[in-house]
Parts: sequence; C-alpha cells; structure tokens
Amino acid sequence: MSTRGCPALFISAPASGQGKTTVTAALARWHRKQGRRVRVFKTGPDFLDPKILEVASGAPVYQLDLWLGGLAHCQALLYAAAEEADLILVEGVMGLFDGEPSSADLAMRFGLPVALVVDTSGMGQTFAAIAHGLTHFNPEIRVHGVLANRVGSANHRQLVAHRTPQFLGALPRTPEAELPRRHLGLVAATEIADIEQRITRMAELIGDTALAELPPSVNFTAPPRAILPTRLQGVRIGVARDEAFSFIYHANLDILSDLGAHLEFFSPLHDARPPDVDALYLPGGYPELHLAKLAANATMKDALRLHHTSGKPIVAECGGMMYLLSETINSDGVVGAMTGLLPGTARMATRLSNLGLHHASLPEGELRGHTFHYSQVEAMPTPAHWSVPQRSTGKAEGVWRDRRLCASYMHWYFPSNPTAIAQLFTP
Repeated sequence: MSTRGCPALFISAPASGQGKTTVTAALARWHRKQGRRVRVFKTGPDFLDPKILEVASGAPVYQLDLWLGGLAHCQALLYAAAEEADLILVEGVMGLFDGEPSSADLAMRFGLPVALVVDTSGMGQTFAAIAHGLTHFNPEIRVHGVLANRVGSANHRQLVAHRTPQFLGALPRTPEAELPRRHLGLVAATEIADIEQRITRMAELIGDTALAELPPSVNFTAPPRAILPTRLQGVRIGVARDEAFSFIYHANLDILSDLGAHLEFFSPLHDARPPDVDALYLPGGYPELHLAKLAANATMKDALRLHHTSGKPIVAECGGMMYLLSETINSDGVVGAMTGLLPGTARMATRLSNLGLHHASLPEGELRGHTFHYSQVEAMPTPAHWSVPQRSTGKAEGVWRDRRLCASYMHWYFPSNPTAIAQLFTP
C-alpha cells in the first residue's frame, strides 16, 4: 500500500477547558506564518472549534472519529492531508482518555505524537504529577511533551516546570487572547470581531516555546479506494447556511457532492425564499438567537411549506428541526412563530438536555451521529423512530417523519451510510 510521510501532532489535555483549541489555533497560525501548509482536524463531533481552526489554518477542518466515520474514513482523510500538507495537527476532545473511543485511541491507532496542554490555574508542583500520570498511564502513547497553560508569573513557571517530564514551555495567562464561550461551547468564529488579533497574539506566544518546533514525521497509509455510485446525479439540494444555521460538517457536503448532487446554499434569515431545488437540508445552529428575524420572514416560511406539501425531501437537524416546529421560545421567554411543518414547541432550557453519540435504524438504513442541545420539545407527535445512545446511560432522541420530511435533534454524519443519505434526499 502507498504511504505518505508528514510531520504531525495530536494536541490533547487532561480535561475540557484546558485551552486545546486556543493552542491548536495558535500552532496552526505560527506554522502558517512560517510558510507551511497546515491541515487541522478535530476529534469527535464538533461544529464550533473547527471554525476557529479554519480561520487559523486557512483550510477546511474535518472531523476524525473512529466510531462516527470508521477507521477507513479517518485513514482516507489523514492520507489526503499528508499528500498536500507540510504539517498535520489534530485537536483532541475532552480529556486524553475520555470516551469510547477516546482521543488516546485515535492517536495510538495512527501513531500520532501527543502534546498535552494543562491549565496551571490554582496549582504549582502538582502540575508535574499530573504530567507524569498522563505521560505514563499508557506506554503505547507517543508523548511529545507537556505544555503549561495560563501561567501567572515567572515564579509560577518555575514551580510547574520543576520535575515535569518532557516540558515544552509555558503560555502566560492572556485573557485578551482567550476564546469566548457560550452555552454550546465556543462563540462562533464569525461572531468574534477580534479573532485575528487573538489568534495572532497566541501564535506569538507559542513561538517562544519548544512546541513551535516541527514535530516528527508520521507515515500515513492509503486506504482501499472506495467509489460511491452517483445516486443523486442531477438532484439539486438547497442547504441552509447563515448565522442561524451553521453546524455543517464538510464531510456531509462532500458526500452529497460525491453522490452527484448539485448544492445551492441559501439563508432562511436573509433570503426571501430558498432556491428552486429538489430537496432541502436544514442543519443545526442557533435559531434561538435569531427568532425575530426568522419569524418575520414570511415568504421563506411559505416556500418551505410549499416544498413540503409538494412531497419533496427535507432533512432537518437540531436547530433545523426547531425551525420547522410551530414555535420556538428562547431563554428570555420570547416566542417566535416558526414554519409549522411539524406541530410542537421548542423551549430553551438552562441546562444541557442531551449529549452523546447515537445511531438510528431508519427505513433507509442505519445512520450514526450525535446530539447536543439545550432546548426541549413539547406537544410533539409520537416519533416514527428512536435513536440508540452509544452509552448505556444515554437518552434516546426521537426521529419524526411526515411525507418526505425527516427531522430530529440528531446531527447525522453522512459518511456513516452514504446509501441511506442518498435515499433520504432522492426526490
């Protein structure tokens, strides 16, 4: 089999909130400024971190997940990146050993050296113990080193560096360069007015650490060549994409295109109506932050109702599904009249309603995906199908069907079953 070598690094941490995205973005920008072509991946299902990383690297960011997409899919993405890049960066999810499969599983499977980012806030010499535990917990992991983040002073740096194995350096506490957060995670890249300055500042700081050195080369093997039948040849699919509907995997769009579909993007917020298409894809996002504008766009809502009553396919995920309900109520109690294709109300909650990886057996086939939402639905009809959580303690999600409409809180990962996706979108 053909192999390609490329310097690569996996950025992980002992937990969420340690600064992985900030450090990965800074690394991508640092190497990009050195004239290198950088490709970045995000471990697991995530829509917000990749957009930050795209700004930093100047290239699309794809997900790597052994459960969602499978080994061959991850292998194909990494091999393709190695063919064109001078550096591959992979940002982990949660802590290094969290989840099944975990970031550690992914790093070990592809032989990726791991750089650990640890928030030093509120600790001194204990940093070395944490670093020692992470680096020795599993000897099969190639540990590249440990970076101290949010260090308060020169004295603090000395404390955390003492007896720390493979110490890569320290980043000072820099509030003006941190990435802001909201209820679903980081604030969207398009909403951070000074994002370029934040990334540039962190890249300058990264340049003063050993982490800025080019990591070792990793050999990536080409997967068996897979050719998709063009079952959507000539099918025009309208994809909602704007500030309210932005949670879209690049891999999902690639699958639709590889199946032969022609994609046309439109904005339920700003356009009067969708394009004249055979099917619609309404992904998730933040409709609750744009209720007034969505509710006031009567011509768009009328056009979606006509599309539905004409028997044309609609696939709606999470925020896209909320837009198809009778109404959505935001966290301030403001009610927005939605399209009404499905009876029911979506109400924003103050706590996370559901989170996790799921699969669902639909008539078209099994699909894999994930759920992550704060809203809850009320007065809904009985779902046609239920998802199955990967974790035994997880909570199933409903999948509603009406004519050619398929709606759920689930964010589907299209590469998990392209044949089923083709059937969902076939007119």
